[in-house]
Amino acid sequence: MKTQILKILGDWQDVVDDCRATVSKPPLGKEPSSKFKRSILIAEHSPIRDIIFRWKWTGIKSWVATHWVRHHWECRVSTQRNDRQNKYDRNKAPQDAPVDFVGQANTQSLIDTERKRLCTMAAKETREQAEDLKYTIHDIQPEIGDVLVPNCIYRGGCPEDENNCHFYEKFLERHPEITPFTTLQERYDIYNKEFYEKYSHNGE
Repeated sequence: MKTQILKILGDWQDVVDDCRATVSKPPLGKEPSSKFKRSILIAEHSPIRDIIFRWKWTGIKSWVATHWVRHHWECRVSTQRNDRQNKYDRNKAPQDAPVDFVGQANTQSLIDTERKRLCTMAAKETREQAEDLKYTIHDIQPEIGDVLVPNCIYRGGCPEDENNCHFYEKFLERHPEITPFTTLQERYDIYNKEFYEKYSHNGE
């Protein structure tokens, strides 16, 4: 299930130069600062779509792959056709039959999708993949990894009609320093500190 990054298309120089083009400025000629990256990612301005990730999950459950193909990104899932593989009979294959998955998504699509799949109300197996994707991207592009958060962290509360997880309530209990005046970046930072510590303690 470990995420394998196959390729990253576009870079931060493309992003900053596109921003400068909108205000009739020449290209910057270098990569922008981390402060700029975090600012534009939080704001979700359109140039962040210049950076596109392509990755692979090997041997994931077929029903989990079905969750991921619902989102607005390019997906390739290994076929279960009987004339293309002989591992099992497609007509009798269980939902946990292993498939390979290749995904490709720009940064905005990743932000939108991870809001749903990092949610504790998502299926456990799907959420574990979402967490591994976030962690892997953070190793390569930390600023992008850090804006991949569940919906409640983004919105400051749970938007689900039937909330059985109470994650955000417990999150606030653990962090009384969060107030209505806490910025979005500050809230993300608090969540990320917990997330990466938990991931590290799990032996990743």
